[in-house]
Amino acid sequence: MLEDKLQPFIDRYEEINKLLISPDITSDIKKMTELSKEQSSIEPIVNKAKEYIQIVQDIEENKILLEDPELGELAKEELKDLETRKPQLEEEIKVLMIPKDPNDDKNIYLELRAGTGGDEAAIFVGDLFRGYLRYAENNGWKVEIMNSSESEAGGYKELVLLVKGDHAYSKLKFEGGTHRVQRVPATESQGRVHTSAITVAVMPEVDDIEVDINPNDLKIDVMRSSGCGGQSVNTTDSAVRITHIPSGIVVTNQDQKSQHKNKEKAMKVLKARLYDLQMQEQMAQEGAERKAQVGTGDRSGRIRTYNYPQNRISDHRINLTLYRLEYIMNDGLFDEIIDPLIADYQAKLIEISDI
Repeated sequence: MLEDKLQPFIDRYEEINKLLISPDITSDIKKMTELSKEQSSIEPIVNKAKEYIQIVQDIEENKILLEDPELGELAKEELKDLETRKPQLEEEIKVLMIPKDPNDDKNIYLELRAGTGGDEAAIFVGDLFRGYLRYAENNGWKVEIMNSSESEAGGYKELVLLVKGDHAYSKLKFEGGTHRVQRVPATESQGRVHTSAITVAVMPEVDDIEVDINPNDLKIDVMRSSGCGGQSVNTTDSAVRITHIPSGIVVTNQDQKSQHKNKEKAMKVLKARLYDLQMQEQMAQEGAERKAQVGTGDRSGRIRTYNYPQNRISDHRINLTLYRLEYIMNDGLFDEIIDPLIADYQAKLIEISDI
């Protein structure tokens, strides 16, 4: 019964309440913080659990009253409302009981890279960046450019962003993959539609304790910045390239005038990439059945198409098509795509889980 699965959450919540007022905990700031976070994380399901248990009790009581000559009609009406609310609440509880991704509350690194399509792909990197920037503003997030490589035709060959804010990873983790754009490039004289592609990688920001890097595994090179011009470009050896020898991962940063700051930023991105690599390897070991059901997070597949002549945006993972492309891109309204993706993912997890 669902009530039996909910009771441990209520018991733990009440246990934390008692612990938080005990002298041993009030004198231990670290432990008190940990317990407060745990309590906050289970509070939504505890509130729903109490409501659900009360509804189950009320249903049973009203069923008994149905034969009562004075209260029977009132009980019938109340029973109707309760039996409508009960399945709604069950679905809400199922979503809350889904095991939480430990990375969901983290900041993220977004890496956008031009793929097939040359200059047009680089221009679309810039377009998608601006769309994500507006989406971040809509969510109250902050965006910091960690590294960029501009294209002479406009846009970026590569762009690495740090997105800081509540639930940034939980919202954007489904953006990883190949994004295809179909439109008439500004340089096209005959009005032909071209198809280009860019790749997006999404990686959670990690702490030092989550990724252990042996300094002996690193090859660090410094060089002069390259780009389309600007102060300090090609004048000082401020650009930094870090190669992680065991994995072959290479990170370059040249956005700052300071070599030290470029190295610091490059190391942060390297840690995120190594952590992401660990997650990908772990996912690969989970088994074919689960990967087929909930998705692999494989960023090699085409996930979305942006068709400008038709004002159409299509997400191929959930067969979602919206004819609001320019509106979504211009105003950063990616929730219209991301929310259905999250709902689909949650439904698959509920299906394969014992909830």
